[in-house]
Amino acid sequence: MAGDALSIAASGMSAQSRRLRHVAENMANADTPGFRAKRVAFEADGAGGVRPGGVTLDARPLPRVHDPAHPMAGTDGFYEGSNVDLVMEIADSREAQRSYEANLRMFDQVRQMRTALIDLLRR
Repeated sequence: MAGDALSIAASGMSAQSRRLRHVAENMANADTPGFRAKRVAFEADGAGGVRPGGVTLDARPLPRVHDPAHPMAGTDGFYEGSNVDLVMEIADSREAQRSYEANLRMFDQVRQMRTALIDLLRR
């Protein structure tokens, strides 16, 4: 039972870690022309935990940016920017961080309970 709880908490930490990696990549590429934000969906695994699913690209249209001096600008002076919304990415990173920390606390609590049980059994 404790092993199951540890596995579930570990799966949550792993999934949120992957989510944070994609959020960081999105934020780093917010000014990269043509970059589409990446999203990670979660799937339930058979043991009650969670695992990251496939990565999808944000389907929102890329904004047209007018900058005739930009090397990627067409003859009309426009180029396609990135569809990364920094406010959403910051909110997403905070949510993922809090979820990771909650799973870490659960992992630690189960570990402490297991240690206390072993100590009781030794007496």
